Amino acid sequence: MKLQLDSFAAHLQQQLCSAYLISGDEPLLTGEAADAVRAKARASGFTEREVHFFDRGTDWDVVRTSVSSMSLFAEKRIVEVRLPTGKPGVSGARTLIDVVGSLGPDTLLLVLTGRLDRDAQNAEWVRTLESKGAWLAVWPIPSDRLVPWLKARAKRLDLNIGDDALELLADRIEGNLLAARQELEKLRLTVSDGRVSSEMVLASVADSARFDVSELSESLLEGDTARALRVLLGLKGEGVELPLVLWACIKAVRDLWTASHGESGGARSWQRHSAALEKGKRRAAALPYGRLAARAERADRMAKGRLRGDAWDELALLAADVCGRSALPLHSNLNERYG
Repeated sequence: MKLQLDSFAAHLQQQLCSAYLISGDEPLLTGEAADAVRAKARASGFTEREVHFFDRGTDWDVVRTSVSSMSLFAEKRIVEVRLPTGKPGVSGARTLIDVVGSLGPDTLLLVLTGRLDRDAQNAEWVRTLESKGAWLAVWPIPSDRLVPWLKARAKRLDLNIGDDALELLADRIEGNLLAARQELEKLRLTVSDGRVSSEMVLASVADSARFDVSELSESLLEGDTARALRVLLGLKGEGVELPLVLWACIKAVRDLWTASHGESGGARSWQRHSAALEKGKRRAAALPYGRLAARAERADRMAKGRLRGDAWDELALLAADVCGRSALPLHSNLNERYG
């Protein structure tokens, strides 16, 4: 069966399938869905859990063996398969199809993948999991649904947040749901009666660190190279996760590109951000957006170990390029690809 995130909790209250496929690129939502399956399984007597990580070239026979072999203590167990790429290959696809067909009452199969493209969604192994178990496809929260999502999330934490504060928080996290959870949980610890105002959100953001990713975005929009590099160094020193910093850089580039085409930056751009963007409009049209995209991709690949180099150094070069102070030439192949 095909499941929706909104009704997933209700589904688990009613039944537990023998196999689940959870796909998507939202780590918070997919992680919580997987946790819900595990909790339901534990409540149903599945006390053992085996986790298998798979990538290209991995031997899938271990999954067959895991499913077919009896537990040493005859316990029910979860066999969890993590497949980041969503592409198990020929051998993996056949294994998953066979395994789903042979599941007994004492084994639950949980397959976790990244977002599945159209071809993968139509693959036989996905259709088999959907027909003999359940498939939950998790999609990003649309921008026009982010404020209602935050409101519902806040309600679960007994927080009463005003609409203006929700708008400000939505602009702060801009689709980063992990950051949203962190901010809401921090607010729950800092307010006594559960009521949260815009001023409290601003204070919470200001107290989160000496340097802040939103400050980096503003520096990039304004073209303040020295400040941007100082903030970037501070974020690195404070241990801020590199993907969040890269996201802030990409968002600034996207806002400048939008401004260069005469489009609105969105309804939730609050005062400080808007002022920085107004300054950035003066140079937005002249920025080399192909080069900036290439820099961002290089930083992402370095962070994932797919390209030699220091991702933080590449972010510094990206920041200099965004501010109009190019420091080093870009690799010619990437220039050709993105220029």
